[in-house]
Amino acid sequence: MRTDTSNKGVFYGWVVVAAAFTVTFVGFGSAYTFSAFVEPLQRDFDASRGSVSLVFSLAGFLYFGLGIVSGPLADRWGARRLAMLGMLLVGLGLALASQARSIAEVYAAYSLGIGLGVGLAYVPVIGTVQRWFVARRGLASGLAVSGIGVGTLVMPPLATWLVASLGWRETYLVLGALAALLGIGMSTLIVDSPKDRGTGPDGAPIAIQATAKAPSGVPMREAIRTRRFIGLYAACLLSAFGVFVPFVHLVPYALDHGLTQASAVMLLGTIGVGSTLGRFLLGSLADRMGRQVFLVAMFAGMAASLAFWAFAGSFLPLAIFALTFGVVYGGWVAILPAVVMDYFGGRHVGSIIGALYTSVAIGTLVGPSAAGFAFDFSHSYTLPILAGALANGLATVIAMATVRSPAAPMLAN
Repeated sequence: MRTDTSNKGVFYGWVVVAAAFTVTFVGFGSAYTFSAFVEPLQRDFDASRGSVSLVFSLAGFLYFGLGIVSGPLADRWGARRLAMLGMLLVGLGLALASQARSIAEVYAAYSLGIGLGVGLAYVPVIGTVQRWFVARRGLASGLAVSGIGVGTLVMPPLATWLVASLGWRETYLVLGALAALLGIGMSTLIVDSPKDRGTGPDGAPIAIQATAKAPSGVPMREAIRTRRFIGLYAACLLSAFGVFVPFVHLVPYALDHGLTQASAVMLLGTIGVGSTLGRFLLGSLADRMGRQVFLVAMFAGMAASLAFWAFAGSFLPLAIFALTFGVVYGGWVAILPAVVMDYFGGRHVGSIIGALYTSVAIGTLVGPSAAGFAFDFSHSYTLPILAGALANGLATVIAMATVRSPAAPMLAN
């Protein structure tokens, strides 16, 4: 058994955070490049905007929904193997998408590759980060998932440039190779628990005999019956109907309003800037303010920003929307796993986060594709955007009631 190494060099928890950052950067960055492919896929396969949007929705449904499987598997087998397999599938899915001869084959390659790959990796690596920290859990969680924000900032403009220079098929090959090499390489650094490195959470020293003690926590079967889990589930389900619409439709929306391709992609990158700021800055702020109340504020912020988007028609208002939405979206993603850990403890955190994210999966499946089909019918995004804002308003009310509900039977250790 290893002895305490908490005072020797950098606390290894930050290495785990860096690995989780890279996995989320590669996985979600690859997923959020999809806006760069909407127009060429529509053109080459003579497809409607709704049917093309469904490619992203199916992938999102899988990568959030699969958490209910990958979470328990990570609790049993460890996150490293699942993350490595997930990154391999992301790379393979992108490579196969480059060979698609129909929109149905894009569904099969992209949706399954990205969906299964991110689904296997995301919940396990984020759940692992929660075990390494207590006092700085909000900060660590925010840094880990800030890979999503940085991926949203970097990957769509890169994909847009590659599509213009090489074509969409060659771009998928390049992105697939990048995802596999970078994602698998960093996944090898993931370690499931600080006790495996002879230290406690946040780098605190622990007695050697304490390393054999398993972390406490509520079993998933008990957690999902609590008022707090049910409230979080309902709030996230409603919120997800609108939250992922901008990642697919903001660029087409901007193009429909006369913006250039470069300006439209810049707006998506602005969401990435805001999201990164939200994850870096708000996670630490939430640790001081109270993570549960902070989560309510994030739902309210997403409702307000989506309502603003519905009436934005030029670059400046759209840029304000993109930055504001990115900040509150980033804060929501950063703090949600930490709140789950606060409520239910660490022993089964991967399983519980995975179960919770099935709500996000359903919303992701319905929201972006429904917005696309609504546009095909009405040639306007106003109604689906306002519906997303209303859904997030209802999520705010539910989250507020959840914070006031009786405590879970065991809090985080």
